Amino acid sequence: MPLYSNQKLRIYNSLSGEKELFEPIIEGNVGMYVCGPTVYSNVHLGNVRTFMSFDMIFRYFLHLDYKVRYVRNITDVGHIVDDVDEGEDKIAKKARLEQLEPMEVVQRYTVDFHDILSAFNFLPPSIEPTATGHIIEQIEIVKKIIASGIGYEANGSVYFDVVKFNETNNYGKLSGRNIEDMLANTRDLDGQSDKRNPQDFALWKKAETQHIMRWPSPWSDGFPGWHLECTAMSTKYLGNHFDIHGGGMDLKFPHHECEIAQNEACTGQTPVNYWMHANMLTLNGKKMAKSTGNNILPREILTGENTILSKAFSASVARFFMLQAHYRSILDFSDDAIVAAEKGFKRLMEAMNSISEIPVSNASTIDIPAWIQSCYDAMNDDFNTPILIAQLFEGVRFVNLLKDNKETLHQEDLDLFTTTMQGFVFDVLGLEDEKISDTTNNKLEGTVNMLIEMRKQARENKNFALSDQIRDQLIALGIQLKDGKEGTTFSIN
Repeated sequence: MPLYSNQKLRIYNSLSGEKELFEPIIEGNVGMYVCGPTVYSNVHLGNVRTFMSFDMIFRYFLHLDYKVRYVRNITDVGHIVDDVDEGEDKIAKKARLEQLEPMEVVQRYTVDFHDILSAFNFLPPSIEPTATGHIIEQIEIVKKIIASGIGYEANGSVYFDVVKFNETNNYGKLSGRNIEDMLANTRDLDGQSDKRNPQDFALWKKAETQHIMRWPSPWSDGFPGWHLECTAMSTKYLGNHFDIHGGGMDLKFPHHECEIAQNEACTGQTPVNYWMHANMLTLNGKKMAKSTGNNILPREILTGENTILSKAFSASVARFFMLQAHYRSILDFSDDAIVAAEKGFKRLMEAMNSISEIPVSNASTIDIPAWIQSCYDAMNDDFNTPILIAQLFEGVRFVNLLKDNKETLHQEDLDLFTTTMQGFVFDVLGLEDEKISDTTNNKLEGTVNMLIEMRKQARENKNFALSDQIRDQLIALGIQLKDGKEGTTFSIN
């Protein structure tokens, strides 16, 4: 029997503003679309947090034995500067500034995107389509929206008539905006725009002479509007009606709002059952921005080549840090916070590495099934990773009690405990045990044992000042000595 049969997962739906019981359209299957990056620059840390949230969600569905089709697109055309209908395509602008072909820009930053996500142990999506690979599908959708009476052509461009759409539908239902208020708060068109209404958005844009990226269409040589690609790719691979659509909180309006409108105008039905949005990441309590210098790239965390952090941190420590916050909450990244996270991560890994040392008993004094369900209850409550991590540290406490023979487990419970800890730590949270290589480990062990022997000789010679100095300096380096009947041992904190 699949795991999902015994678990009741509730998801916060941005459309209703409530947590709702997850009921897939097709039993045992999940269709999930997540808006991917616009590949005109290095992926930034806020993007990594968003994609990490959905990687965790993808992993949990897989853990529950669902068959998942996870589609995450690459925007390689059509994303206008400042996310409005006027201006220059971001990729074309980057290509012009760097004197490159647009696809050189796309290739460079797509490779960077994949490299970073691989370093942070992301699972690849089931399908990763590109906007330029689906121009034909986008043109066909524009034709259908024009046929529905909602789209209109003007001087080679095609726009979506928001006011006419709103006569029979509800434009603004995802973001909670009112069309009348939006129109009232928008300055009047100055007569130079081809739009009928200020809120109308582009489905197809006629390319100016200098515009590099262009395709032939029934209306002009041009390029698709930004919102159109996700409608085309999500419906192609998941159908006109699918389970989950996700992205960053900043995409709720206008991008996702426009997607809903396009789908409803084209197919006559709402496209998605559950809309999910991950919240933003701040740095030292402020918005991250290159212009202010309050910015750090994911790669700079791993190399330590930055002025923000005190040292380099591993990808798993950074991942653990991010998952300590709920995906819908704002997370502030700082040196103090990630240093604290590193300590917690090491405690967790130390416990994972010592589970094999737990002795087997004839009876269990810990209610393992109840603890296991508490882990699932956390994730079933809208993927609450902070609560899950708290439960995993309860598991760490169990490990220490069991190793010290203060609690006991019989074989069946020990197997369940081990499988559950490994399943949630490595499979669901996607953490990796970044062990020191054997060569480095042997050298470290030999050096510390040499210092332990020097400390022993100092104590025998009653040179307690030197003995204490060796101990204190090792503690300062994160190496804890423990004196016992069998001699002195050490552990790395």
